[in-house]
Amino acid sequence: MSVKTFTTETLTSADTNTYLANSGLVYVTSATIGSGVSSVTVSSAFNSTYDDYKIIISGGATSSTQNNLTLKLGSSTSTYYGSFIYAAFATGAVLGAGINNAANFTFAGGVDVNSVYCNIELQCPFLAKYTNIQALTVGYSTIRGSATGEHETATSYSAFTLAPASGTLTGGTITVYGYRKA
Repeated sequence: MSVKTFTTETLTSADTNTYLANSGLVYVTSATIGSGVSSVTVSSAFNSTYDDYKIIISGGATSSTQNNLTLKLGSSTSTYYGSFIYAAFATGAVLGAGINNAANFTFAGGVDVNSVYCNIELQCPFLAKYTNIQALTVGYSTIRGSATGEHETATSYSAFTLAPASGTLTGGTITVYGYRKA
């Protein structure tokens, strides 16, 4: 759909509804993180309305440990591949870690005792195709970086689970947005 440029005409309710309906990110669902939980599953997160999604955690979530945050699509526990590129504060050296046929997407975010870093992009989780994953912010302890990967199982998923590699999460909200197709 082309973008309409308004000049001197009156903005009608039809125009407003059309352009609001064709905006970018659209709220899909959210889940509240409890107190001292080892994982959070978000059901009904993906559907045929959207192909691509953004998942974030906000609202002051904390963790009992400093570690990585994992993502699992549905109940799938294999065929996650990818890489994590990061730098350590102390040395500034750029380092990396691989994900090779793992049980989950190992570096979906990071958890610290004072914060949780989670800003994930997913392409095609509901389509019966491979799902591409980008973790835009992974941070814990003294490292920060990002990860990209793929879940190489051509299955449709409607749910996902986030979990710290060890320890527990407390507080905050997981929010799922869909990228509008129009």
